[in-house]
Amino acid sequence: MSERRRHDVVVVGLGYVGLPLAQAAVGAGLSVAGLDASASVVASLAGGRSHVDDLSDEDVTKMVCAGFEPTTDPSCLADTSVVVVCVPTPLGSEGGPDLSAVRSAMTELAHHLAPGTLVVLESTTYPGTTDEVVRPILESGGLRAGVDFPLAFSPERVDPGNTAYGISNTPKVVGGHTPACTDAAVAFYSLFVDTVVPTRGTREAETAKLLENTYRHINIALVNEMARFCHDLDIDLWEVIAAARTKPFGFQAFYPGPGVGGHCIPIDPNYLSHNVRTRLGYPFRFVELAQEINASMPAYVARRVQDALNGDGTALRGARVLLLGVTYKADIADQRESPAVPVARRLLEQGAALSFHDPLIAHWDELGSELGDAATSVGDLEAAVADADVVVLLQHHRDYDVDALAARSRRFLDTRGVVTPTARAERL
Repeated sequence: MSERRRHDVVVVGLGYVGLPLAQAAVGAGLSVAGLDASASVVASLAGGRSHVDDLSDEDVTKMVCAGFEPTTDPSCLADTSVVVVCVPTPLGSEGGPDLSAVRSAMTELAHHLAPGTLVVLESTTYPGTTDEVVRPILESGGLRAGVDFPLAFSPERVDPGNTAYGISNTPKVVGGHTPACTDAAVAFYSLFVDTVVPTRGTREAETAKLLENTYRHINIALVNEMARFCHDLDIDLWEVIAAARTKPFGFQAFYPGPGVGGHCIPIDPNYLSHNVRTRLGYPFRFVELAQEINASMPAYVARRVQDALNGDGTALRGARVLLLGVTYKADIADQRESPAVPVARRLLEQGAALSFHDPLIAHWDELGSELGDAATSVGDLEAAVADADVVVLLQHHRDYDVDALAARSRRFLDTRGVVTPTARAERL
């Protein structure tokens, strides 16, 4: 970054990954532009309004006052020292990542790429993407990676809602197309990240991200399966986990739930599984089994609701079921891949009169237009709890006094293990 250009950094994609990254770079005194395809997102940011949970309006206003420039104009790519691409890679129809946003961003960048510009991909993907997909697109403009410009991959490690770990104090993994590319990426991230961890190359960095989330996916599946047989054996799994975690070595606690949600655990392990199947011709059995178990949990929750109602001699069809917390993570407004959606769909299919409450969202967009009107949002939580035949806690937001809600319920099913068990309240 010795050559002075208009911007030190351009961050492409201003979502839950790109915007905190831009904030960290601005905080380090760098000149930062944010490029996004959404004119409404850009206008909102320019006006000091945040659209991600981890940044407040005040945070965005401070960024803008410090010189942060949100824009939809790709010409900013031509006059910068570093470009970091943080665009979405959702699950594609064939089980691998949908790289359309990555391809589009890199194609645009190839038209503007100047010699010496460091290019880093942060979007989660399968091993080989940086070298086999990104590099040829960028080199179509005539410049060569590792010779005319440095190219690297650095997996995002953003954990929405985590107040202990952010961009600066979460170690940053980087892997370059060449050792010199790695060095360039390390030098850049070291400006605002405390610890930067270089790997041998881009494939190792790409795979590290997938291993992190596959590890979580598999261990969550383990306790989800244990939740079923522990319930059948009248064993309190939550106490089992609490006892096991007292061991100071060799054990890490994972917890059961209504399924897995968000942008990582339900998605990322599939990239690795798909890559193994298509490249090597055999399955990644642990991942596929974990996916099967975790994907079955919403149906298990619905069955537990039905069992609770049966205990009172009430049929699920026509029963008033209230869902509490429908976002994918506690105290986060993000609805993406929330397991509450398949839980709701299963209950609606079986004829339940469904309502929901979530203090963080006004409308349950992810439920879909065909079912969105079938699940009623309640305003008066206490009245809704008292009226419901069964209340199901799907997400433990801090606003919920769970024991108090359970005390006012006819039946209360807690999928997060926080309620004090009683005759009317039980845990998953």
